[in-house]
Amino acid sequence: MRVNDKPVDQYPWYLRPFFWNQKRKYGQVLKPGLLWARVPKLFAAVAILYGVLDRRSSPIDPVLRSLITVRVSQINWCLFCIDILRKARMAS
Repeated sequence: MRVNDKPVDQYPWYLRPFFWNQKRKYGQVLKPGLLWARVPKLFAAVAILYGVLDRRSSPIDPVLRSLITVRVSQINWCLFCIDILRKARMAS
């Protein structure tokens, strides 16, 4: 079964800042984000949780945060996530 993404303007308003940030960071809205956003409330909850964990003021050490996010991506077999995390860590 193949799931198609929708145009950005068909997603709820509260997800658009996330898409705007992706476009600013990566030059385009990424397809996995569009697909995950088909379940908007779950997507928003996961994005907020990740945002809280990934803040500079987080009590969790940045190295440990990176290891946790990569491991979760590996468990979920999300090669895209692993690649994005690797690129983000190389840029910082």
